[in-house]
Amino acid sequence: MSLFEKELNDLLVQVYRSIGQMEEQMVRMSHHMNLSISEIHLLEAVGEASEDGEGPTVSELSERLRISPPSVTAAINKLVTKGYVEKEKSRKDGRMVHITLTKMGQKANLAHRYFHLRMVHSISKDLTEEEQAAMLKGMQKLNEFFALKIHRNEEKL
Repeated sequence: MSLFEKELNDLLVQVYRSIGQMEEQMVRMSHHMNLSISEIHLLEAVGEASEDGEGPTVSELSERLRISPPSVTAAINKLVTKGYVEKEKSRKDGRMVHITLTKMGQKANLAHRYFHLRMVHSISKDLTEEEQAAMLKGMQKLNEFFALKIHRNEEKL
């Protein structure tokens, strides 16, 4: 492994852990939220998918998050019990159930979005335009690399 590859690996691991730790701290500091990070990310997915109209179905969330439908169902049921989401029968097809955020779920989702907004602002504020462009280009390439690897691995399954 070259020096660059070792440093890149170390940075990727550190950044991944740091973001996770910051999210955990955000949850702990917000005493009114009794949520795990994975539950917050599920709320985020519900919120993003709901912007198009009706809330997503369990199948849509499963596909979006790349998690099995039974795992999504169990997590959604916990969030229903905690009061963060609701299940509603589709107005178009009564066999389908859509997941929507409650007011409490919307507040938690907004708090998480605000956390990310502050994080990104804090990172970018001290970068020059050239550094911002280089960072975006590098992150885009990194994202494309992982997306391609994931796609290829899914084809093998």
